[in-house]
Amino acid sequence: MPRDKFDLVIIGGGIVGLATALEFTRRFPAFRLAALEKEDHLAAHQSGHNSGVIHSGLYYRPGSLKAKLCVDGAAAMIAFCREHGIAHELCGKVVVATSERELPRLEELNRRGQANGVPGLTMIGPERLRELEPYAAGIRALHVASTGITDYAAVTCKYAELVQQSGGVVQTGTKVVGIVRRGGEVVVETTRGDYSVGFLVNCAGLYSDRISRMAGAETDIRIIPFRGEYWEIAPSRRSLVHGLIYPVPDPELPFLGVHFTRRVDGSVEAGPNAVLALRREGYRKTDISIRELAQAAGFAGFWRMAGKFWKVGAGEYYRSFNKNAFVKALQRLVPDIQSRDLEGGGAGVRAQAMDRAGKLVDDFRFAVSDRAIHVVNVPSPAATASLVIGREIVSMVQRQLQISVTSNPS
Repeated sequence: MPRDKFDLVIIGGGIVGLATALEFTRRFPAFRLAALEKEDHLAAHQSGHNSGVIHSGLYYRPGSLKAKLCVDGAAAMIAFCREHGIAHELCGKVVVATSERELPRLEELNRRGQANGVPGLTMIGPERLRELEPYAAGIRALHVASTGITDYAAVTCKYAELVQQSGGVVQTGTKVVGIVRRGGEVVVETTRGDYSVGFLVNCAGLYSDRISRMAGAETDIRIIPFRGEYWEIAPSRRSLVHGLIYPVPDPELPFLGVHFTRRVDGSVEAGPNAVLALRREGYRKTDISIRELAQAAGFAGFWRMAGKFWKVGAGEYYRSFNKNAFVKALQRLVPDIQSRDLEGGGAGVRAQAMDRAGKLVDDFRFAVSDRAIHVVNVPSPAATASLVIGREIVSMVQRQLQISVTSNPS
């Protein structure tokens, strides 16, 4: 028998799941909500293993969901951090062109940013770049004054605290193992008992595709994990970086290239190197799951992607195992950086959605099945935009259930 009944159950205790929970408790305080997290703590994966950047909305195709939600999401995130005393800083960012061939792409970034309404954009020359980042090298740069940094694990925990204060349930150590229909109701089976559910939101991140299939959703999407590997700048050399220093990205790839990121604790990260992870939660090179590798290899889109990007992938793996190659990539932006300046850093795993054609899904994507909404793809800037993504998801739930803000649960 189900242990309890809830109007809404959210699977996933990351920043998007708990932002959705927060919005639902605010909009429908009379409804019963539970957020379930399989780990023993919140923000255990992507939400707690990221760069902490409050993105401005610069990179995204005008008209895309990312573009629509990121600018408003950044403003909402900054306001939230101010309201709740969460460490944050508007440190600004420079996107640096180091060669003439990068200038058209830099101009395109500026055009996108302007179209998306990103505040504080300025094209600058080498003199102004040296004022902002004395050790950066480039022939031109885009200064993004509105870019900031924060601690997204702390943000996630604050979301959870507010949810619980509003009467919502946040349950850790609760892994979903099945989703079934019994007598006209949805039952979420977990390692800590069953939950009777009126409606389900799947925010399971690295396992969102598995939860989707568990719930009977038909999608052509699979999650392919990519590990981002970072080095940390030695404390004595942190002065090489004042804010955030990024290269001009390759528009064919969903990754931004190795860059420098100052964090709210004062440390400075260099990276990430982006390599295929050999398990979905593979934070170390030695983390391997034969079962998960076999599942990825059985997906046609994986081989189509590999055939297109194998050279790029080989280069990423080479940098992963060759520190000097990694340093050389960093020296394009900051020539003074040396191998001895880098200390071992952390890693994160990105849940990258891929379709059967082998295309890496770029935009946010959601799917609907019977009494459920699945967050199929929410890569960066999902943390930045989490509050407004949560609003979008709750609006989708509201439309599916045809409920009003003044409704009482049945």
